[in-house]
Amino acid sequence: MIRRKEEREIVKLEQPFGGKGYFYRQDILNCPDELYGKGRVYSHMTLPPGSQAGYHEHHGDAEVYYILKGRGQINDNGVIEDIKEGDVAVTFEGEGHSIYNNSDEDLEFIALIYYK
Repeated sequence: MIRRKEEREIVKLEQPFGGKGYFYRQDILNCPDELYGKGRVYSHMTLPPGSQAGYHEHHGDAEVYYILKGRGQINDNGVIEDIKEGDVAVTFEGEGHSIYNNSDEDLEFIALIYYK
């Protein structure tokens, strides 16, 4: 199967997890079916300048961000870390995080949420 970029729907999500602004989500796989029930998100995310996904915790699952383009900040269990292209951030089950684009360009990343 080949799924072309132009065939994937782009969804705009406002104030994600109580954050500010919005982000765009373009699903890479249709989850959970295409992850065989082992996860619920495998998406290309775009967070515009000044936008933030609010702090949230993961229970029964974990989330990985692989930064494709841009820079920003991650709140990793209360510790603020700068992130940039090529970085990977993992939030394991029972942990919390948020992501903030404090730059003047889009922050693009792959998000994968998989079940424990």
